[in-house]
Amino acid sequence: MAEEQDVALAEPEYVEHIRRKADDFAGWYNDVVRKAELADYTPVRGCMVIRPYGYALWENIRDALDGMIKATGHQNMYFPLLIPESYLAREAEHIEGFAPEVAWVTEGGGEKLSERLAIRPTSETIIGPLYKRWIRSYRDLPVLVNQWVNVMRWEMRTRLFLRTAEFLWQEGHTFHETTEEAGEEAQKMHECYVRLAEDWLAIPPLTGRKTETEKFAGADYTLTCEWIMSDGRALQTGTSHHLGQNFTRVYDITFAGRDNTRQFPFGTSWGLSTRAIGGLIMAHGDEAGLVLPPRVAPIQAVIVPIFRGEEEAARVLDAARALRDELTAAGVRAHVDDREEKPGFKFNDWELRGVPLRLELGPRDLDAGQVTVVDRLERVKTQVPAADVPGRLPGLLDDFQARLLERARAMRDGFTVEVGDREALLSAFADRNSVAHGPWCATDECEGEVKDAARGVTIRVIDDAEPPAGATCAACGKAARHTVYWARAY
Repeated sequence: MAEEQDVALAEPEYVEHIRRKADDFAGWYNDVVRKAELADYTPVRGCMVIRPYGYALWENIRDALDGMIKATGHQNMYFPLLIPESYLAREAEHIEGFAPEVAWVTEGGGEKLSERLAIRPTSETIIGPLYKRWIRSYRDLPVLVNQWVNVMRWEMRTRLFLRTAEFLWQEGHTFHETTEEAGEEAQKMHECYVRLAEDWLAIPPLTGRKTETEKFAGADYTLTCEWIMSDGRALQTGTSHHLGQNFTRVYDITFAGRDNTRQFPFGTSWGLSTRAIGGLIMAHGDEAGLVLPPRVAPIQAVIVPIFRGEEEAARVLDAARALRDELTAAGVRAHVDDREEKPGFKFNDWELRGVPLRLELGPRDLDAGQVTVVDRLERVKTQVPAADVPGRLPGLLDDFQARLLERARAMRDGFTVEVGDREALLSAFADRNSVAHGPWCATDECEGEVKDAARGVTIRVIDDAEPPAGATCAACGKAARHTVYWARAY
């Protein structure tokens, strides 16, 4: 899906010129991102610019999640972008996991720095030393904080939204008196990511723990949401980590316990990034472009005036703007497209941008006292009495959201196959992408062997279901300890 920089900066084309999803999924994705004006490449390798339409989409996702974060008792704060190398180096397992991706600042003000500064790939290593100052007693716990920031990971192969050198995200960091409290926190935030995916983004995720090889570097365990894309690949989006005392011991963060002994608190971290936008595109998009869930769509209803001549224009535009104001008062994010373009161009353009409902309004509609409402998901046209539109649209949007979720669930289930032995497991990935569900022995060697044999297939989730009594691993035939989902991933 990577594109050459000089090609990416070429002049844009008309909206009808997007590659066919069925023929070139990667090319289709790149065309949709750029031509729907969500984002584009920049002269800095791997760094994207998020355009206003894309940023409005991110703001709606961010605001939904931020509301959940605050409702669960967390506060937002901000930590520095730059991290001293000596801080990063203290947590060996953590830095080993990020070492290839760290970008360094070596000069400032024209002078060599005495110590390199890392541009944060994540913030545990700067947060630890600071909270060493601030945590003194069990009365200071729990610490429940989050930050909305940019981070940098020097990716070698980049894809707009999915994997960029710089991206936006939130990262929560908490400290607790007991491991049980930290576990409850990790689960609580995991459930927030599940709700965000299902209730706001209309994506039913696969949920559970990561394997030891796939977990976050330095964590005791990682909980994950894996979204299944319309090409059958998985996208990890929203992870929650129980860090145990791994970071607090390294940074010597201690507190006076209830028995007046010095103790190390237990930590968690959790995050979701702008790759969620890439997931939305690939989960819901079709041959015409984006299909956006109404709850996060920047524009929920676009009004397209249709007229000929100045006299019709004045009448129709006045009515369209009045309708927009009524919809706005009813809580609908509405927009009037008054550009000097033909209606057909506008229809295509708004389909590309994924607006859930299109409202067509012309002289005949005004004479009939109606508005033509077009559903982006099924392209059904319905004539609605003009007086009823503000009252009916919120319900139509809720119905659209529900249908989109059900469509995504059917797509996910359509890729899912139950496997009980090695032949079935490898066959599931022989000539296609699938989501294979079956028993697993829980050994790293078996996990790695499947990844090699099935060309990049990895275990995405250890689910909560226990394998049947006497079940054997679908990959190697040994006694099964878990049931898991295998898939290729982004």
